[in-house]
Amino acid sequence: MGILESFKTIEVESPVDKIIRQIRDLIIAGYLKAGDKLPSERKLSEKFGIGRTHIRNAIKKLEFYGILTANPQSGVIVNGADMVAMIGLITNVMKIESPDFFSLVETRCFMEVFSVQQAAVRRTENDILKLREALANFEEKVMNNLPAEQEDFIFHLKIVEACHNSVIKALMLIVLPDILEIYRREKVCVKEEAEKSLNEHQNILEAIVNQDSDVATDYMNEHLKDVLEFSKRKLNL
Repeated sequence: MGILESFKTIEVESPVDKIIRQIRDLIIAGYLKAGDKLPSERKLSEKFGIGRTHIRNAIKKLEFYGILTANPQSGVIVNGADMVAMIGLITNVMKIESPDFFSLVETRCFMEVFSVQQAAVRRTENDILKLREALANFEEKVMNNLPAEQEDFIFHLKIVEACHNSVIKALMLIVLPDILEIYRREKVCVKEEAEKSLNEHQNILEAIVNQDSDVATDYMNEHLKDVLEFSKRKLNL
């Protein structure tokens, strides 16, 4: 092995990672416990000396992983969980490399197809209720011409939960937040596309309810075509 191979790549932390690291350290030290409320975005922004967008993105990422819960009335609350598992998860959030957008989307698509296949077989009545609720929330946003990226992804996450595979769910929670952030930034969910997506979601849910795995898979593959094409265009592939 040559001298060059002995050197390690220098990893530069993003502002979001630095915020996550400080929250992790406060949890480890016991200063942040389940039920504790974080300071406001404004106060955190002033304390860290960075823009509120970075604060908001860190909170959204930790909320997606179930570590924090953001409530418009009560603020951002630390969730109750096994502390060792939570610390490990936060560490993993920061250690994950930043793959290109196409790789994220491609990985998501592989897992989505598996998830919908299994969800059609394994879903429970409770899963169906959660899927219907998620779809109704998405439809409400679309019909009112409001941003619906979050509701879109929550519907997909409920499909993953309905497949009852904890590993797949954990992997999806790794790739979805970064995809969601790019979607928000690129304003992917315009009204026409959102309405098309709504119709496809309805078809997917109907196939899951009917426990028709083949039809559910076909609908999901069709639904994901536009996502893959968008990611390819973004990288000029």
